[in-house]
Formats: sequence, structure tokens, C-alpha cells
Amino acid sequence: MTPQRTPTLRALTVATALAGALALGGCAHRPTNAQVGTGVGAVAGGLVGNAVFGSTLGTVGGAAAGALIGNEVGKNNDRGYRRR
Repeated sequence: MTPQRTPTLRALTVATALAGALALGGCAHRPTNAQVGTGVGAVAGGLVGNAVFGSTLGTVGGAAAGALIGNEVGKNNDRGYRRR
């Protein structure tokens, strides 16, 4: 018999797996700020979406929005480094 998982535990498990995959992928080379921003934004957005809406749809929507925002912030930061 398997224990039932709550939506919060499921979201935390997915966020942890995503963060671990991103961390392992970063071992091959130094990631750009856009890549880091995407990962951090997705995890943070997923946590906030789950806290605010309390549903799987809120978690996924928050992760998607966070990833988009984090990617844009990271891209802008990368452009600033190229100018110097």
C-alpha cells in the first residue's frame, strides 16, 4: 500500500527534481544568467503559485510565469555583461 501524497508534497517533489536536473546540467559548462534565471524563476514561481492558488494548475502556471520572467531578467543581465 502506497501512502497518498498531498498536492504540496507533489509540488515540492517536482520542484526539487527540476532544481536537481538544472544543477546537474550546469556541471557541463558555466550557465548563462538567462539559464539560471529560468530555473530559479520556475522554482520560485511554482512555490508562489502553489501557495496562492493551492492547486496543480496554480503551481504549473506559477512555474511557467516565473520561468518567463526569470529568463528575461537573466537575458538583460547577460546583455549588460557583453557591453563591458
